[in-house]
Amino acid sequence: QVQLVESGGGLVQAGGSLRLSCSASGLTFRNSGMAWFRQAPGKEREFVASIAWDGGNINYADSVKGRFFISRDNAKNTMSLQMNGLKPEDTGVYFCAARWVAIRQYAYWGQGTQVTVSS
Repeated sequence: QVQLVESGGGLVQAGGSLRLSCSASGLTFRNSGMAWFRQAPGKEREFVASIAWDGGNINYADSVKGRFFISRDNAKNTMSLQMNGLKPEDTGVYFCAARWVAIRQYAYWGQGTQVTVSS
């Protein structure tokens, strides 16, 4: 059974930083493309960042480029998202996704972690 568990969310003031982590189990992590998505209140879930199985082919949404940085540690089955220069519009539930199946589509999802950025 695949499990993805996000952690690291919280409340932060605008301009601050947070580091999210995703711990994966039940899948061959080192072979899985991974990604972060987020969903703001009243909005659809949107892509944030993705990383290929080998740590390459990193992509970011335009809205987070230069502020967010995705990484992974295949030895620890974990993925991280370093978020700097946070803005109120970054508020939302952040989801970890695993095993790329198509563009911006993934087979497995975590339950999410709340990020709230106050102005």
